[in-house]
Amino acid sequence: MENDVYDNYIFAGKIAAKAREYGIGLLKPGFKYLEIAEKVESKIIEGGAGLAFPVNISINEIAAHFSPRHDDATLTLKKGDVVKLDLGAHFEGYIADTAITVEIGSNEYENMIKASTEALENVINFIKPQIKLFDIGKCVEDTIKSYGFKPIINLTGHSMKRYVLHAGMTIPNVADRSYKNKLKIGDVLAIEPFATNGAGQVITGEGSNIYLCKNTFKPRLIRDNRAKIMFSKAKNIFNTLPFAQRWFEKQFSNSDILLRKLSFLGMIKHYPQLIDANKGIVTQKEHTVIITEEGCEVIT
Repeated sequence: MENDVYDNYIFAGKIAAKAREYGIGLLKPGFKYLEIAEKVESKIIEGGAGLAFPVNISINEIAAHFSPRHDDATLTLKKGDVVKLDLGAHFEGYIADTAITVEIGSNEYENMIKASTEALENVINFIKPQIKLFDIGKCVEDTIKSYGFKPIINLTGHSMKRYVLHAGMTIPNVADRSYKNKLKIGDVLAIEPFATNGAGQVITGEGSNIYLCKNTFKPRLIRDNRAKIMFSKAKNIFNTLPFAQRWFEKQFSNSDILLRKLSFLGMIKHYPQLIDANKGIVTQKEHTVIITEEGCEVIT
């Protein structure tokens, strides 16, 4: 990895880590989702980085993919909520992705939080070049099961590249023999174990208010010129990274109608919420790491 690329990753990681720790202080009963998301996102921008994706605030059985709308004035945290705060920063397109779980005002799920946390720590302590992805999944699964919980079989970590949040390599959370690829020096990975007392797999729910401009979109197939113009503007603003309905609303009027149209035409993707199939509680812990000669460096 070239020095300037490395430095960009390190900077993004520091900003993401600071924003995460700042966000933890906002996870209290009565705090509004919208206020939390906007304050954490502002912290990233104030630190000199860009937003790699919208701040996710996923509660209880929602494992991932929920960010508040611009007009979400009533959604507030309450005692007993199990909150996954997932955020990302980038600098010059080099991304750092991190997440933490906080239980609001109680400790009923303390061991489940420990399970996902320890699973991540165990992976970080043993990974190095030539380690198989299968071994990472086995480590996560063994750790989480040792606490009496299940890993989520169809949620994974991922590799990252410049301006690409999910760059092709999947980091499993279970021991799956089909994962035969090996790590190599310079790989940048988001490792994110999920633990649950539910089904151990997620299903899709309602919309998350998180979108992505599709690279596979073919303008010649669309006759609606206004839609093509709006898509082009959105693509120029958000590039290849996910964006929030909140952000879109600031750029365009009648955002809901336009988002529905662009989604219907296949020009953008609307991510669904990911929910445990049995509506079990889900916990998550995530760091971004760079694979080094000796092991890995945690940048978040």
